[in-house]
Amino acid sequence: MEQKQLCARFEKAVELLSKRWVAFIIFRLLSGPQRFSDIDHSLPNLSGKVLSDRLKELEAEGLIRRDVYPEMPVRIEYSLTEKGQALSPLFADIAGWAEQWIDPADADSPAEPKC
Repeated sequence: MEQKQLCARFEKAVELLSKRWVAFIIFRLLSGPQRFSDIDHSLPNLSGKVLSDRLKELEAEGLIRRDVYPEMPVRIEYSLTEKGQALSPLFADIAGWAEQWIDPADADSPAEPKC
């Protein structure tokens, strides 16, 4: 693979994962399928509209799957696809790096969700 192709693909990946709230949503879904309200409550500073938009974007990118269960009331769950699950080692590496290099005092921002 030539360097230009690699850079374009890398740029696309970083652009996708660095979009506000995307990494947190993927991180939450690493533990398994979740309903919209579960994700919404776990990320208190994220509005419902932005969460809905991000979930649609991640579904369009093939990172998450939206499963609709025809119950009363209708149940909708979001889960990672194989493509989304493939990000698990990346998030584990980031967590390990953060554990080693991020000062706990710097990580206690009330505006950000806790892991």
